[in-house]
Amino acid sequence: MGCDIVTVSTDTQFTHLAWQREEKELADVRYSMAADTTGALAKTFGVYLDDAGLALRGTFLINPEGTLMNAEVNFLNMGRNIDELMRKFKANLYLAKKTDEGCPSKWKEEGDQTLAPSPEMVGRVHEALRK
Repeated sequence: MGCDIVTVSTDTQFTHLAWQREEKELADVRYSMAADTTGALAKTFGVYLDDAGLALRGTFLINPEGTLMNAEVNFLNMGRNIDELMRKFKANLYLAKKTDEGCPSKWKEEGDQTLAPSPEMVGRVHEALRK
């Protein structure tokens, strides 16, 4: 889809290897896993918990120009939903081309209904989605 995926955690590269070898949910994972053992990157993104020495589960979509397009932070025991992440990724790709449109929460693919943000739209999203 024209992107690079890198997972980063405060675990070591050896822990990542063990997860990939042993955790069946990760059997097909082919993206890079990076170790942030000092927490420097986690601190940069504001997800580091100093008292625990761990990072919250942050997901960040950054465009090629280095602009943060989407951020989501979950607590340590909350899993992420790849379908929702992919929806957001596709929406950001779409909106990069169609800057005058907005993707509502149920937008999934190009061709789905979008909105035209305007002062008239405020308080009338429900009606606009029913057209």
